[in-house]
Amino acid sequence: MYKKTILIKTNKKKQVIDITQKILEVVWKSKIREGIVVVFAKHTTCALFINEKADEGLKDDIIKTADKIVLEKDNYKHDRVDNNTQSHILSSFIGTSIAIPVFDGKLDLGTWQGIMLFELDGPREREVVVSVF
Repeated sequence: MYKKTILIKTNKKKQVIDITQKILEVVWKSKIREGIVVVFAKHTTCALFINEKADEGLKDDIIKTADKIVLEKDNYKHDRVDNNTQSHILSSFIGTSIAIPVFDGKLDLGTWQGIMLFELDGPREREVVVSVF
């Protein structure tokens, strides 16, 4: 097993960032040719997902849709504490970890797929743990 924590700096309240290259670099450094990589965000107000990496407009569409699915303000009890309930709910729905097969030292992703960090309560510095098995 090989493990590395990477830091991702965000600069907006909501932002989708392609972190595929950073994950691939960790896989290369691991020298593990075949196995699985697990990517885990150590936060409750961001999420990870896999989706198309080529169209920047899709990132905006995902943010817009997330705002429709979970309202930013809806008399949430947790907002009395941190004023970020929407971020927690979306993180719970989307998830904070993903697993990707590794073959021949490469991520076995589809042609258009990329690994995305979804910042839901930024700007922040996010810790993402990458474990290659």
